[in-house]
Amino acid sequence: MYTLKKSLGQHFLKDEAVCQRIVAAVREHRFERLLEVGPGGGAITKYLHRIEGIDFKAVELDDEKIEYLEKTYPHLQGKIIRGSILEIPKPFAGNFTVIGNFPYNISSQIMFRMIEWKDDVNEIIGMFQKEVAERIAAPPGNKDYGILSVLIQAWFSVEYLFDVDEQSFNPPPKVKSGVIRMTNNGDPYNITDMRKFFLLVKTAFGQRRKQLRNPLKQFFTADVLQKDIFTKRAENLSVKDYVDLMKLMK
Repeated sequence: MYTLKKSLGQHFLKDEAVCQRIVAAVREHRFERLLEVGPGGGAITKYLHRIEGIDFKAVELDDEKIEYLEKTYPHLQGKIIRGSILEIPKPFAGNFTVIGNFPYNISSQIMFRMIEWKDDVNEIIGMFQKEVAERIAAPPGNKDYGILSVLIQAWFSVEYLFDVDEQSFNPPPKVKSGVIRMTNNGDPYNITDMRKFFLLVKTAFGQRRKQLRNPLKQFFTADVLQKDIFTKRAENLSVKDYVDLMKLMK
């Protein structure tokens, strides 16, 4: 068998009904290539690697889990990438779908990785700590709306699918989980400078309780800062609002 490693944030899914719901969600849309992030003990891997007509790969950091998976499911030989999702090169040459019970301690970093690969990632079905899932899916004006909401929704539409109870895992985490779907929308806002866009959004939410004129004054001329939008708070701006502001930056 295998052991659980707290250092890697491992909480393994054991609820078969939840596993099947996740697999059903990813199969709702057609795909040719599928990457599973963190297969662990193979709770959903055992369903995914059987899907016919696709190129399946998984990325796993834990050598013990890789050995277990390859022995238990010989078909996975050569399909598991040894390493971290945050460090490996892009796993496919063409477009692909991503699925995973993402380690909660690096889930936000994984999302930034997905944004890096946005030109090739068609869809993401991911399980997160519930509050992170809600944050990613939150609309403007919602208390959960924040940096992740804006940056992901700039390129992906987000659908909250369902909650997952703590007892669905071994060991049970201290928080509930949530499964969301992120579908690539292309580049609807024509964001030409990602570095500038990221900087604007992160700085705005750095002082989210203040009017935007305070945290953002360094980026705009005095004339631009007189616009009404700067009397709002970061959580009240839509993705389009941020893109429009970016175009006015010094």
